[in-house]
Amino acid sequence: MTFQWTAVATFLYGEIGVILVLCLPFISPLRWQKIFMIPLWSKMAVFWNKMFLTIIVLLIVLFLDAVREVKKYSAVHVNEKAANVNTNAFDHIQMKLFRSQRNLYLSGFSLFLWLVLRRTVTLLTQLAKGMASHAALETQVNDATEAAKKYMAENERLQEALNEKGSSKKKESAEATDEKLKKEVEHLKAELQKTSSALHKANNEVTAVKKQSEGLKREYDNLMKEYEWLQDSLNEAEDKKDL
Repeated sequence: MTFQWTAVATFLYGEIGVILVLCLPFISPLRWQKIFMIPLWSKMAVFWNKMFLTIIVLLIVLFLDAVREVKKYSAVHVNEKAANVNTNAFDHIQMKLFRSQRNLYLSGFSLFLWLVLRRTVTLLTQLAKGMASHAALETQVNDATEAAKKYMAENERLQEALNEKGSSKKKESAEATDEKLKKEVEHLKAELQKTSSALHKANNEVTAVKKQSEGLKREYDNLMKEYEWLQDSLNEAEDKKDL
C-alpha cells in the first residue's frame, strides 16, 4: 500500500473512531459543546471550513483516481481472461484490480464518513444550543412561576390586610356612630326632661291661674250681689223719702 492510501486508511479508521465516540450515549451534547469550546478547538474552528473543503477535494480526487484504476484493471482483467495469458500475469492483474477496488472503498467510505462527521458535529452543536436554550427557558419559567406565586401571596396578604383594615374602620365607624347616637339620645332625654319639667310647671301655673280666676269670679259674684243689694236698699230709701 502506497503512502497516500495508507494515509487514507488511517484517516478512515480515525473517522470511525471519532464517530463512535461522538455516538456514545453517556456523553451529553452539552458536554460536547464544552469540549468544543476549549481554546484549542476555538483556534482550529477558524480554519475548520478551509480544512474541511481541502480534505473533501483530496478525497474526491483520490476517489475518482480509484474509480479510474478500477475501470482500467477491470477492462484489462477481462481482456487477459479472454486471451488466456499465463497465470502469473493474470494474478498480477487481479492483484492490481483488488488494490484499486480496495482504494475505491477506502476513499469512498472516507469521503462519506467525513460528511457524516461534519453533520454529526453540527447536529451536536445545534442540539447543545437547543438544550441550553431549553434549560434557560425552563429556568426563566420557574423563576416567573415563583415570582407569580410570590406576587399572588403578597396580593392575598395585602387583600387580607385591606379587608381587616376595612372591617376595623367599619367597626370603628360603627362604634363612633353608636357613641354619637348615645350622646344624641342622652341629649334628647335631657331636653325631654327639661320639657317635661317646663310642662309640669306650666300646668301648675295654669291650675293656679284657674283657681285664682275662680276665686276672682266668686268675689265678683259676691260683689255683684252686694251691689244689687245696695242698689235695692238705695232705691227703697229714695222711695221712702219721696213719701
